[in-house]
Amino acid sequence: MPKPQSPLGAEIYDRELENVFHSWSAQGSLDPLVITHAEGPYLVDADEKRYIDFSSQLVFTNLGHSHPAIVRAVQEQAAQLCTIAPAHASAPRALAAEKILSHLPENLSKVFFTNGGADAVEHALRLAKLTTGRPKVLAAMRSYHGATQTTLTVSGDSRRWPIDDGRTGVVHFFGPFLYRTVFHAETEEQECARALEHLENVIAIEGPESFAALIMETVPGTAGIMPPPAGYWAGVREICDRYGILMICDEVMAGFGRTGAWFALDNYDARPDLVTFAKGVNSGYVPLGGVAMTQAVADTFKDTPYPGGLTYSGHPLAAAAAVATITAMEDEDVVANAARLGADIIGPALASLKEKNPVIGDVRGLGCFWAIEFVDGYDGQKALAAACRERGLVVFVAGANRLHIVPPLNIPDDVLRDGLGILADVFSEVAPDASQSSAPALAATV
Repeated sequence: MPKPQSPLGAEIYDRELENVFHSWSAQGSLDPLVITHAEGPYLVDADEKRYIDFSSQLVFTNLGHSHPAIVRAVQEQAAQLCTIAPAHASAPRALAAEKILSHLPENLSKVFFTNGGADAVEHALRLAKLTTGRPKVLAAMRSYHGATQTTLTVSGDSRRWPIDDGRTGVVHFFGPFLYRTVFHAETEEQECARALEHLENVIAIEGPESFAALIMETVPGTAGIMPPPAGYWAGVREICDRYGILMICDEVMAGFGRTGAWFALDNYDARPDLVTFAKGVNSGYVPLGGVAMTQAVADTFKDTPYPGGLTYSGHPLAAAAAVATITAMEDEDVVANAARLGADIIGPALASLKEKNPVIGDVRGLGCFWAIEFVDGYDGQKALAAACRERGLVVFVAGANRLHIVPPLNIPDDVLRDGLGILADVFSEVAPDASQSSAPALAATV
């Protein structure tokens, strides 16, 4: 992508590269878009070029950019009470907690607010360990829970390798994923049964009485958008109950309508003890995350102080944005719309794309949460993403072998079809000529 042509854009580009250290990047190969404004499903760069946003940034602008109700709520809250220490009560925090709990299972009764998803996971694990008095945690391979020391170690992702010294009491297991099955399964039913048997064996070998919690993304996101088979979450719940292990559903990416349900756990009738959330809770307009918990977990700290807190817990601007976001989702029937977009438009379009392109090994997803996974040996996803960007479409490049299609939940049908049309054109023009690697990426093999 060439450097912006406008003087202001070129200046921002140069200053960014000179002064900003970027996450998950080799600093010498950065080539960022300079975005000056955004509205709805569109980004606009410094040269006034428009892009359809099929990434929802990092899968958080669930209501798109500059939604007027959220912007207005933040402006009005800033004029009234811009910030306050978490020891004080405030209307935005109380209302946000009520709104969030109203869409979660009835067994969850309290919310602890954090600044984002990673610290939500940090505190969920701490709450579980202190509640049970146990030291260890079960976590899935092919998962991502955050970039702090604890959350990256919990993640079943190769990005943890440089920082994981193996001393944190985390035991990884394989969750179900038929396309890349490690259980030699031939059907979803076999994959489910064998994955549950594997999980129980891991617990037995490692010592059931040592585990405080099991944490999984209800539908894994960054690792591949892998909806679990029917019955899996019911089986996990039964195993956790049998051994006194608290079940944590990580809904940071999949929550707040992304899967066509308020929370991904609603698709599977999962009933966790704790739920982590962030991203879509307020469309990312102001950083916010949190942990919802049962009364039993909360009661552990009825007379004993909880050893944890954050300066900005339930920040008024973030909480006001959450109230406005959830209210808009209710009023605009956004969750049902996301389910419709997935079933009627995205799913059929990606199935057609797979049929026409042998480099695609699998497409899967639900709602506005979809993955295109390439066959072993294909190494052209970056070329495809670059070609999409050149044509005005931003897609989410995930790992070494996938593109994720994760547009806003309220994207207009015609804009969604335009973006899918660009994607199809790019595949027809670029995929046959994209480079092939001599061996599959490790992430693709497991």
